[in-house]
Amino acid sequence: MKVSHYFEWEEYITGGHVQSVDNQREILDLHGIEYTTDPTLDADLLHLNNMGPRSLYWAHKARRTDVPVLVHTHQTAEDFRESFAFSNALAKPMKPYLRYAYSLADHLVCPSEHNRRVIEEYADAPKTVISNGFDPAKVEGFDAEGLRAEYLDRYDLDPPVVFNVGHVIKRKGLEAFVETARAMPDLDFVWFGYLNPAGGDLDRLLKSRDTKRLVENAPENCQFTGYVEDIRGAYAAGDIFFWPSKNENEGIALLEAMGCGKPLVIRDIPTYDWLDDGTHCLKSSGSIADFRKRLDRLRNPDLRERLGANAAEKSEAFRLDAIGERLVSLYRELV
Repeated sequence: MKVSHYFEWEEYITGGHVQSVDNQREILDLHGIEYTTDPTLDADLLHLNNMGPRSLYWAHKARRTDVPVLVHTHQTAEDFRESFAFSNALAKPMKPYLRYAYSLADHLVCPSEHNRRVIEEYADAPKTVISNGFDPAKVEGFDAEGLRAEYLDRYDLDPPVVFNVGHVIKRKGLEAFVETARAMPDLDFVWFGYLNPAGGDLDRLLKSRDTKRLVENAPENCQFTGYVEDIRGAYAAGDIFFWPSKNENEGIALLEAMGCGKPLVIRDIPTYDWLDDGTHCLKSSGSIADFRKRLDRLRNPDLRERLGANAAEKSEAFRLDAIGERLVSLYRELV
């Protein structure tokens, strides 16, 4: 079997979308499946990961041949809102565009059951839920001796540290993160991830005014590190993973935090119906007072240890070696 595994605009996209594609290719390597990253019909299957105009072109060509088209539903209009400047305005025309794009697929891969329910409004194509998963190798050694001390010292953090990992965008719960930190001045809050509000022209264009304002006016106990080369340092330094995101298709950083045995405080959104409040995490209604209440409970190290252990056990089902067979089986079924 040969797969055309195409990711349009791969050189420009960052974050969880990229990690999902990397995970897929790692699975292909592990299972010995031949693939090319170029779009081509000289393959048994065309797998598309970003439905830009070139992907639409190749999907049309494939439909005129015997090459089946598999599309990953990474994007929804709902998930796009409150991400970058102009994203709310662009989300409206984005929905009919994605409806058309996803209708070109013979089969759709949805990263979560919540995403599948949303995509039901977009296309009638058959759908299979397969997690983006997480690669344990990426965070292996986060608990190595000295790494925690190094990162605590680098960012002047006092445990227990409340942390987040990922792009700094409003949809991820940026305002809740900042204002909860303001309401809890005796705890250190740190967000590890891309942030260059004073960077180049493109960055200034993409960052919304609200994002810049929230970051610039954050309290002293809330800091934003920008891109971290060794993400293991984030999981080494952090004690409580605070994930106040308003909308997610899945959330790879959350899976990584679980794999590292970190206790979670999350917003109670439909994406995380599979996590049990009080067992795998603490879920919040989303108010600052309620987030504060949940974080206060996790000052207790015994509760942190129990929730973290349960989260780590739950994460086993999302490791690449656990989800890989499902993706490969789907490939074989379509071919």
